[in-house]
Amino acid sequence: MNTLIIISVLPIVLLYLGLYKAQKALLPVTIVGMLVALGAAVMQWNDNAQPIYHGMMLFNNFSIAFSVVSIISTILILMLSKGYFEKISSHIAEYYAIILFSLVGIVVMVSYHNLTMLFVGIEIMSVSLYILAGIRKNDFASNESALKYFLMGAFSTGFLLFGITLIYGASGSFDLDGIRDYVLSHSHNIDPIFYTGVLLIIVGLCFKVGAAPFHFWTPDVYEGAPSLITAYMSTVVKAAGFAAFLRLFSASFSSIAAFWSPVLMVITIITLFIGNITALYQQSFKRMLAFSSISHAGYLMFAIVALGAASANAVFVYATAYSIASIIAFGALVLVRQQTGSDNVDGFNGLARKNPFLAFVLTVSMLSLAGIPLTAGFIGKFYMFSGALLQYKYIMVIVAVVNAIISIFYYFRVIIAMYFRSAERSEVLIPAYYKFVLGFSALVTIAIGVYPALISSLI
Repeated sequence: MNTLIIISVLPIVLLYLGLYKAQKALLPVTIVGMLVALGAAVMQWNDNAQPIYHGMMLFNNFSIAFSVVSIISTILILMLSKGYFEKISSHIAEYYAIILFSLVGIVVMVSYHNLTMLFVGIEIMSVSLYILAGIRKNDFASNESALKYFLMGAFSTGFLLFGITLIYGASGSFDLDGIRDYVLSHSHNIDPIFYTGVLLIIVGLCFKVGAAPFHFWTPDVYEGAPSLITAYMSTVVKAAGFAAFLRLFSASFSSIAAFWSPVLMVITIITLFIGNITALYQQSFKRMLAFSSISHAGYLMFAIVALGAASANAVFVYATAYSIASIIAFGALVLVRQQTGSDNVDGFNGLARKNPFLAFVLTVSMLSLAGIPLTAGFIGKFYMFSGALLQYKYIMVIVAVVNAIISIFYYFRVIIAMYFRSAERSEVLIPAYYKFVLGFSALVTIAIGVYPALISSLI
């Protein structure tokens, strides 16, 4: 658990640096500290982990894999933040510190072995995000975003906590193994309040990951928050949410899948159609990405609906592919918005003529999000479809393919705007750190698409 300790201490160090006006040291110290935390996580790979702290935490390969993805994604987003937060406030240390505090909650979420730690992790993450969403105090949209996120987050936490309470009341345990043993030993006489608890936990977690019909906070919150905070929420936070979702259901509820899988199947289908169809009508690129993130939540639900030995690997591959592609998209949005002052799709018109590099990496991002072959997104969708095909034959796969076709229309609209629509525009200035992040992310997206074995069998 050295990773968790390092990430917990790092924001306190950053706050002291901010107190003594060492502004230029904030980003380097943050990145170095997170790389150390990353190394500490990797060193525990294949370490035959056992539950620690009286069964509260389990830092096994599953936890390490999702912690590594979360840390790397956060590093890339923070590298894009150089010069970004300074335009919002002079107190930059607080931004980095709050993001890292939320990352502490995320590491707890992917490493819990007790439902109390799941709740603690979600709350640490959520409280930090409420602040980050409303960090632009003079912006009405940011204030609205924070208020909606806080109200909906508190509401969903109530469902989650009530569900955990009912699970404890029926099984007498918060421990994942204890809950599993209760289910196995009472397979024919499970207390009805246990089933109620499972349903309430599904509602609470679906709120957190933005799955329909519990998604109504997502578009407004994502649109109102600063773009890099939205990037963080739609990548790192979503991946951690699904890791927590999968860990609970695979460890404790797999033997009663016949009860909850039809519920999740309906939620998955609704999520896919609402996310994709609504994204078709969006003129704002940022809002389109918000509804797109809802549809991707639907694809990630496939691995839980068709729960099996390959589900963890499928979620890991898909979350990695989606996170990297989304970081490119939001990075490009920040640059274009700085030039045009708008986040509409029309702001990308003619971009390829003046900025071929930026147009190329954004094209890679859109192709990956659409699931086009030779990109990481295609590999992620392939794993999701394979699991669903084995368990549900063709029903779920047909639904997924139809939605994938729908998504092509709005992703390709951005590509068409860049390459086939002309506009009077000057060249977008791309700082060196942006070039590194966007180029690295595009390279990883293509590398995983061509050589999926790089990450396809890690968990």
